Amino acid sequence: MKPSSMREIRLQVLWNRLLSVVEEQAQTLIRTSFSTAAREAGDVSAGVFGIDGKMIAQAVTGTAGHVNSMARAVGHFLEEFPITSMQPGDVYITNDPWKGTGHLHDVTVVSPTYKNENPVALFASTTHLVDIGGHGMSPDSRQVFHEGLYIPILPLMQKGKINEWLMKLIRQNVREPIQVEGDLYALIACNDKGSSRLLSMMDEYDLSDLNELSAYIIEHSHRGITEAINALPQGSWKHSMRIDGYDEPIDLVGEVTIANGKVTVDYTGSSPISSFGINCPLCYTEAYTAFAVKCLAAPTIPNNAGTLKAVIVKAPERTIVNAPPPCAVAARSTIGHMLPDVVFGCLHQALPNTLPAEGTSNLWNVRLAAGHGITGSAGTAFNLTLFHSGGVGARPHQDGLSATPFPSGVKNVPVEISEAITPIVIWRKDFRIDSGGPGAHRGGLGQTMEITNREEAPFGIHAVFERIKFPPQGRDGGSAGMAGKLRLGSGVKLKGKGFQVIPNGESLIIEMPGGGGFGYPITRNPLSVEKDVRQQLVSQNKAKTIYRVAFHDDLSIDAKRTAALRAKTTE
Repeated sequence: MKPSSMREIRLQVLWNRLLSVVEEQAQTLIRTSFSTAAREAGDVSAGVFGIDGKMIAQAVTGTAGHVNSMARAVGHFLEEFPITSMQPGDVYITNDPWKGTGHLHDVTVVSPTYKNENPVALFASTTHLVDIGGHGMSPDSRQVFHEGLYIPILPLMQKGKINEWLMKLIRQNVREPIQVEGDLYALIACNDKGSSRLLSMMDEYDLSDLNELSAYIIEHSHRGITEAINALPQGSWKHSMRIDGYDEPIDLVGEVTIANGKVTVDYTGSSPISSFGINCPLCYTEAYTAFAVKCLAAPTIPNNAGTLKAVIVKAPERTIVNAPPPCAVAARSTIGHMLPDVVFGCLHQALPNTLPAEGTSNLWNVRLAAGHGITGSAGTAFNLTLFHSGGVGARPHQDGLSATPFPSGVKNVPVEISEAITPIVIWRKDFRIDSGGPGAHRGGLGQTMEITNREEAPFGIHAVFERIKFPPQGRDGGSAGMAGKLRLGSGVKLKGKGFQVIPNGESLIIEMPGGGGFGYPITRNPLSVEKDVRQQLVSQNKAKTIYRVAFHDDLSIDAKRTAALRAKTTE
């Protein structure tokens, strides 16, 4: 075997080992965190960077929005604290929306790693905090200053000693100080675990630095995604999508250009910034745009600085996708999570039968709160986020996934966890029949939840829901998914966005949207329709009127009536 071949094998082994290092880093964060966002939902990111600030490897565990924006965040840390000024035991922190991951609730922590007194890497991690003060996770704020404590890039630890002044400041400005402080220590711990595992790896393979490995990973990844992009159709395609917005509809306009080994996505024409907290900083726009491109072009290539370099994002400042300070940005995911659908809408024109129909996309997280100054002094004060989702759009050859968070990838929080730490009761959580958009392949179903307070006290919801006025659209003849709804058990309709109080004795009903369908419903296999009806995913009425499939009383297909219905449809 040639020496060059042995080098390739060695570097590939080291690459795989490095991926296991960052995965253990992420798992440490999840295992040691205090809040349900990290511990149950996995709303985190973790990665290792070169001392030049370039991301070498990321953990698979975590969200695209966190990791892809964190990939750029480390460069901002180094501008503030150059690597030559750092020392062993130092840890740095920020929740700057424009230098971190998009809003104040996300905290990013960066730690240098040293071998033989020389810096060899930086570890970074991010998690969503349960609270950061201010108005809470609400889109009602008008400026970022209303949204909570704004932490610039600062030392959290120096030479292994915690910055107690900063920690005290944080504790005094949040509603859940124990959970928040616990999560900050979890971030420190996970970076420390990554560092110790990296040093063990370097000792085992007799590495003095990561320079060669880093260059190999980034170069090979960039080459791989460039080849994949060059294999795609070359040209430009444009698509627009209208969503609910806060006080008025939002238009998201994208133009994708594939040329010369790069994918450029231009959001010129998108709506201007909002007066409310649904604005999206450019870093978060870049994160989910890159994710969308990578889903199509190079899903199997590990994500790092090499792959991210192939995606260029353009967005005029003061548009909803490039909101500058001091815009309110707490609910920036409202916009960011929609961007893959915009990119897919462009690329579907170039690559038909490849990309899914539109899905719910926007997370239907149930953000509940109660207490003095929020809902009054009666009952237990609490602040809780339940991570949940509607349906994903149908794929060209498969049905969409039901109650699945795409593109965020976070996990649902178990009902039992939410009920154990607050006085809420979740009486109902089931699939929403007929919510999946009809098609040759059906859209994924949304879900229905019913929530009450077991104490005789009101509670509130910070609503940040999309797809109520403009449901997810189908593709190639597929129909739209069912729009979402938010209401009280008594029938009173609630707004899709903004803080609202659920009165004492009332229940909160949340009906999540379904994904769009793919292909004409009349072409759906009757056996698939029969299965849907038996599983109560599709009603007999919709099976007959939309899919043109009739049933006997025992829910078996009535072949004669079905043939007549379908023949009449095709006349």
